[in-house]
Amino acid sequence: MTEVIKQSLRDSKVARWTALGIISITMFAGYMLTDIMSPLKPLLESQLKWTSTDYGVFTSAYGWLNVFFIMLILGGIILDKMGVRFTGVMASGVMVLGASIKYYAISTTFAPDAMIFGWKSQVVIASIGFAIFGVGVEVAGITVSKIIVKWFKGYEMALAMGMQMAVARLGTLLAMAAPVPIATYFNDSISAPIAFALVLLVAGFIAFIFYTFMDKKLDASEVVEGEVVVDDPFKFSDILLIVKNKGFWLIALLCVLFYSSVFPFLKYAADLMVNKYHVSQELAGLIPSLLPLGTLFLTPLFGGIYDKKGKGATIMIIGATMLVIIHGIFSLPVFNHWMVAVVLVILLGVALSLVPSAMWPSVAKIIPEKQLGTAFSLIFWIQNWGLMGVPLLIGIVLDKTNPGVSAAKAAGENISYNYTVPMLIFTAFGILAVLVAYMLKADDKKKGYGLELPNIQK
Repeated sequence: MTEVIKQSLRDSKVARWTALGIISITMFAGYMLTDIMSPLKPLLESQLKWTSTDYGVFTSAYGWLNVFFIMLILGGIILDKMGVRFTGVMASGVMVLGASIKYYAISTTFAPDAMIFGWKSQVVIASIGFAIFGVGVEVAGITVSKIIVKWFKGYEMALAMGMQMAVARLGTLLAMAAPVPIATYFNDSISAPIAFALVLLVAGFIAFIFYTFMDKKLDASEVVEGEVVVDDPFKFSDILLIVKNKGFWLIALLCVLFYSSVFPFLKYAADLMVNKYHVSQELAGLIPSLLPLGTLFLTPLFGGIYDKKGKGATIMIIGATMLVIIHGIFSLPVFNHWMVAVVLVILLGVALSLVPSAMWPSVAKIIPEKQLGTAFSLIFWIQNWGLMGVPLLIGIVLDKTNPGVSAAKAAGENISYNYTVPMLIFTAFGILAVLVAYMLKADDKKKGYGLELPNIQK
């Protein structure tokens, strides 16, 4: 008698990597729109008369709805309740909606005295659009993470997460390098780069709709003939189990501290190049664009090492330590040659490859799969406190430590910001990240999560 072993679609290497490629398109577009305004900060000041505080308010808006209205946590619960198909399409559509509002605000001319709640109307409307977009891209992020676990558990999970992050970082690279040339081509139109990113978001939305058909085939391939498979459903009481888990909190704290040292920095990186390293505005975005360029190759590389060799907690410690060194050197006024900035940005790209390549696959070792959507959403929610608060903090600190510079720049004067204090703030986040990473390694040794063990099951 011959026994027939039914295979899942995910057992096909071609199928699971094809699925990854499709969903990566959505995240590529989302990451591009996230940072598209960073190289345009000088144009915002000269053309639209924004201050650094205005820009800080706008960049902090990314987390408003996610943090204060817990939209991200609700998105995680929806993900665990409704599945990846419904949630992914919903999140992609929300991204397009928010980006459209942001484009309207930047492309529309407002009266100089037009105010909403004491803030410039243009800043408020653009911020609302960015806040809506922030909900979409963050929920899409946790959905994609759960999709990768679904397709790659027991296979090349860390490598797959690394590849997806690499493609997403390519969107960040394009966001750093392309906006100023695009704006210049269209007669210094600040809205032109946003329109370009919006078109890519629509393409990402269509790509995710296409993915849903593959996901249906995956589910069908895992139904055992003659058996009714009943999954252990997610319950709201599972949230309590997640927040009681010490490993969850350590991962969440490492996430918010690490990303608060990187992504808010990127919001100001092009402006830092202009003000400290005296790079021309047209070329200033090229240096920060080197950061995601390195992650294209290194994140999958480090993910592959984690898959085969393990050492996830150690990898996170090394990456966090690099943050401290890099931002510490950035804060020193004496190192102001542009080549120093190039080297530091490249090293920051290495750090950005190390920590996430080990951190996100480690969540799946600490939290049961049925709770992953909610766990990822809670981690992303905590992360959003940093992504919301730190850019605003940096904008306020810049104005406070450089009184009168924003007004002088708006008037066309060639005056530079001093970025020493903001870079010291980023350094402090790095120090805290190192401490938390060591605590996570100690907890893994005690609880046996397997963070130092390989992901691939032989």
